[in-house]
Amino acid sequence: MKRRTFLTALATAPAAAVLAGNSKSDKPDPSKVFGKIQFVTSFPDFKVEVVESFPDLKVEIVESFPDKPGKWQIVDSFPDYKIQIVSSFPDFKIQFVKSFPGPA
Repeated sequence: MKRRTFLTALATAPAAAVLAGNSKSDKPDPSKVFGKIQFVTSFPDFKVEVVESFPDLKVEIVESFPDKPGKWQIVDSFPDYKIQIVSSFPDFKIQFVKSFPGPA
């Protein structure tokens, strides 16, 4: 009887509720990651991979005014975001540039 009730509930549930975990909104928007950044080895907000081509975000390291997408000011305390550099399974990929930062 329990199995029948479960199958009935599953059949009548909206498809969006059943497939909510597979939406594209699960992937973070790299263009929103700017400001004060702290590099960490554990408990990051985002895991990123540094690449030479085809990045999701081009990053410029700045000393002040990290107020636009792709501008990162590296800090040791009170960060806006904590970033861990990884070589596999990143949340998004970045490329360090000297000019024209932002979404690629």
